[in-house]
Amino acid sequence: MKLIFSLMLFFTSTTLFANEPVVVGQKDKAFTVKNVEISVGDTVRFLNEDDFFHNVFSLSDAALFDLGSFPKGEHRDIQFDTAGEVEVECAIHPSMKMVIHVKE
Repeated sequence: MKLIFSLMLFFTSTTLFANEPVVVGQKDKAFTVKNVEISVGDTVRFLNEDDFFHNVFSLSDAALFDLGSFPKGEHRDIQFDTAGEVEVECAIHPSMKMVIHVKE
């Protein structure tokens, strides 16, 4: 009985503390949000909702990345491990810009 209680407590606490990705859509040649605030360790999921390819990249000091290009219905995830301001863009559509504020 003690083992069952321990397992139930483990799975309950794991569920309570597991962070779901913050979803940022890419729709109508724009990010669906201009700014988002997350904590260190959080994950952002970029979801392409347009009928054409998008790209996601950042040259920011807090997070330097290029998630490549991907078609409608696909997504790319990235976890942020450093606090700071992350400017995100799409290499295919230069007007697509947003900022992720990563806090401690």
